[in-house]
Amino acid sequence: MKDMYDLVVIGAGSGGIATARRAAVYGARVAVIESGRLGGTCVNVGCVPKKVMWNAASLAHGMEMAGDYGFKITRQGFDWPAMKKKRDEYIVRLNDIYKRNLNLDDIVLIQGHGRFIDAHKIEIEIETNGKKQVIEAKHILIATGGRPMVPDIPGADLGITSDGFFEIENLPERVVVVGAGYIAVELAGVLNSLGSEVTMILRRETFLRSFDASLRETLMEEVMNAGVNILSCTHMNSIEKQEDGRLHITSTHSEDIRNIDSLVWAIGRNPNTDDIGLDKVGLSANKDGFLETDEYQNTAAERVYAVGDITGRAALTPVAIAAGRHLAERLFNGQSEAKLDYANIPSVVFSHPPIATVGMTEGEARDQYGSVKVYQSRFTNMLHSLSEHKPKSSMKLITAGAKEKVVGIHVIGEGADEMIQGFAVAMKMGACKSDLDDTVAVHPTASEELVLLK
Repeated sequence: MKDMYDLVVIGAGSGGIATARRAAVYGARVAVIESGRLGGTCVNVGCVPKKVMWNAASLAHGMEMAGDYGFKITRQGFDWPAMKKKRDEYIVRLNDIYKRNLNLDDIVLIQGHGRFIDAHKIEIEIETNGKKQVIEAKHILIATGGRPMVPDIPGADLGITSDGFFEIENLPERVVVVGAGYIAVELAGVLNSLGSEVTMILRRETFLRSFDASLRETLMEEVMNAGVNILSCTHMNSIEKQEDGRLHITSTHSEDIRNIDSLVWAIGRNPNTDDIGLDKVGLSANKDGFLETDEYQNTAAERVYAVGDITGRAALTPVAIAAGRHLAERLFNGQSEAKLDYANIPSVVFSHPPIATVGMTEGEARDQYGSVKVYQSRFTNMLHSLSEHKPKSSMKLITAGAKEKVVGIHVIGEGADEMIQGFAVAMKMGACKSDLDDTVAVHPTASEELVLLK
C-alpha cells in the first residue's frame, strides 16, 4: 500500500505543487514527481529571476534620473557576476522552501521522470540511480509545463533560449533578441537598461500583437527611444560563428548583423507533452502540442487532469496555481462545481515601462459588443517631471452597454504592474464607469487617472 496514492502529480512547478498542497490539506495522500528543480519554470528560469533582473534594470534607470533630483552621483560599472551569484542563491533558497513545504504537508517527492503505464499507474525512472519504480493513484495530474522553442535553421544552436539567459556569466556587449512576445520584450529591455547594445528581430511589424494597440504602440515608441534597434518583418536565415567567437547573423533579405556576443531565442514555448506515455491512457496532444481539457481541467481520460502551460490556456503562473487549487477543492473537498473562471485574468509585462492589462482589447470588445465607449489618457508621470526625458504613460478604459460596464483596462507606465490588481478585482465584481467616477482619487498618483477619465 505504500505506493498507492490519492493523487499523483507529474511536475513540481507552481501549478503542480499548488494542487498537491491543497489536496494534502484535505487529507489526501499525495506524491509529486519531478526530474528537475522544484518550482518549475517560474521559480527557476521565469517570473522570479526575471523580476530580479527587471529590478536591477529599474535601479539603473533610477541612477540615471538621480541627477534630476539633485543627487551628485554617476552610474558606475554594473557587476553582473555579483548580481547573478546573489540571484542564483536566492533561487536555491526558494527551491529549499518548496521542498520543506512538501515535507511539512507529508507529500512524497520522487525525483525522476514519470511516464504513464495506464490511467492509474506511473512508472518513474529514478534520477539518482536510473532504477524504475511504479506507483499507483486514484487521480493523476499532468503539470509538466513547457520549454523554449528553437527554430530549425542553420546555426540555431549557437544561440541561447530564455532558459540560457539566466546562465549568462557576464553582461554581453552586443545582443540580438529574436521574438515578439512578452519574454522577448522583457529580456531586451533588461539587457538594454543594464548596458548592452540590443537589436530585436521581429517577423512582423510590431511586438505584443495580442495586446491592445495603445499599449504596443506606446511601448514600441519608448523602446526605440531607449536605444533598442528593432528590425521588423525580418526572418532569420542562418547563424555562423566568426573567427573571434562572435556571431554573424544573416536574414532572408540578405541583411547581415555581425559581431554579436549573444543571440537569444524568445520565439515561444513548446508544451512538455511528449515522452510521458500519453498514448498509454488514450490521450494525444493537439496539433499545437497542447493537452486539451474541459472547464474542470479534465482530460479525455477518466481521472487524469492537466493544468498549466501544457493546456495552452492563459500560460501564466497564477493561472496554473488557481486552476490546480480549484481542482483539489473539487476532488478532495466536495466542491463539485469548483473550477477556474478564465475570464478577465490580469497580466503584466515587465517591460520598460511596464504594461498591465485585464479584460478585452478594444478590437475584441468591438467584435463582441459592436458599439463600445473608450476613455483614454496619455500623460507624463510625475516621476519624470524634473527630467528632460519624459516617457509617456497611457491608460485606456473600455466600456460596453448602456451602463458602461468596464470590459477592459490597459495601462503602460511606472507603477502599472502594482496598480492593476485592485482594478482587476473591480472588473471581476462587474464595475461600471460610474463606479470608477464615484471613487475618490488618490492624489498625486498615476492610478488616479483611471477614476478621473472623461
